[in-house]
Amino acid sequence: MFKTIEWTNDGVRMIDQTKLPSEEIYRTYTDYREVAEAIRSLVIRGAPAIGVAAAMGVALGIKHSAARDEAELRADFEKIADTLARTRPTAVNLFWAIKRMRDTFERALSSCQHEPSGFGKVRAALEKEAQRILAEDIAINEAMGRHGADLMPDAGIVLTHCNAGALATAGYGTALGVIRAAVACGKKLQVFADETRPFLQGARLTAWELAKDQIPVTVITDNMAGHFMHQGGIGAVIVGADRIAANGDTANKIGTYSVAVLAKENGIPFYVAAPLSTIDLSLASGEQIPIEERSSAEVTQLAGVSLAPAGVPARHPAFDVTPQRYISAIITEKGVARAPFSDSLRALFAG
Repeated sequence: MFKTIEWTNDGVRMIDQTKLPSEEIYRTYTDYREVAEAIRSLVIRGAPAIGVAAAMGVALGIKHSAARDEAELRADFEKIADTLARTRPTAVNLFWAIKRMRDTFERALSSCQHEPSGFGKVRAALEKEAQRILAEDIAINEAMGRHGADLMPDAGIVLTHCNAGALATAGYGTALGVIRAAVACGKKLQVFADETRPFLQGARLTAWELAKDQIPVTVITDNMAGHFMHQGGIGAVIVGADRIAANGDTANKIGTYSVAVLAKENGIPFYVAAPLSTIDLSLASGEQIPIEERSSAEVTQLAGVSLAPAGVPARHPAFDVTPQRYISAIITEKGVARAPFSDSLRALFAG
């Protein structure tokens, strides 16, 4: 089984998702700025995986800090955290992980009486916390799979959009984790993977993962989803998320909103699978979720080949927001939330 990301003695090692499926290449990053660029350039992507990468980036940066006193170490931490926080604005797991590393930093610094001789303990604490975040993410995904498996049909086709599998997490996956768990329980599922323009995460990544697991997968273009739903062959839709507001509005890869509307029209349940760390209770609704706008070249070009006439503008919002009224349930590691989500999501945090 491949590893999306791991901490090694040499640095942070991750699979280069921009090279899949044609090449399975692993890269080792020895500087936090390299980790930040890997996040920004989609070498690693998916909200939970971004959180793990950010945590490891913080640990890596402090590991190589040459700070001589507390003030310099704090300044280094802030510079590292700020660099990582600027990479992807929509995925809340990024900011959740940085905050968790900040809390660990403060506790460790306090325990060593703020003396430079004790900074080794701070570095060790941050490395340990980053690895703990990775291990917890895998366990969380497996728990999500157990909670969500019962929601999948006993047999038939499940449609998914973008990639919410092991590649988008520390391992196992959110939406694909639910599918994996359902198959492990004996359900006879096939997966239709939207190609997910313009970065083709479905065609390149979801199909690659599921083929490795020998789970039947068929790639369709994004504009085919409505056709197959109308034919009656789709039993459920399940996707991941990059941020979920307190009312259940969900930001996910661009095109998810369209799929949710089509599912509602055709009477097909639409599920979201995401860890509690993706739920942002500070935002009342999806209108407050920041939407990352990426380079228009990712729309007008494919592998360096122009798809549109020179000089014609393009837009590339990387995410859209699906209003909660289109969501049948939100699957988390603590259980399944249903409408009214404002109550059920908060109950999961309190449980």
